[in-house]
Amino acid sequence: LGGVIALIMSIAILFILPIIHVNNSQGLQFYPLNQILFWYMVIIIILLTWIGAQPVEDPYILTGQILTVLYFMYYLINPLIIKMWDNLLN
Repeated sequence: LGGVIALIMSIAILFILPIIHVNNSQGLQFYPLNQILFWYMVIIIILLTWIGAQPVEDPYILTGQILTVLYFMYYLINPLIIKMWDNLLN
């Protein structure tokens, strides 16, 4: 059941993200920390794709769990850094 919920949330968060997008600027070009986080997210997605093709064995299970937590942490950290950067600029 946990895997099904995580799968649904990983898709649902992509639909929810534009609704909760409330920063002052339109793009990430004014947020250097978020640019770094974006490339961090690209690497996480590539690694999750790779780990999904691996057999269900001991080192791959733990790696997949850690990468899944990091995937969801991006969506929690990104808005916080945007708000922090907006506060620093104002």
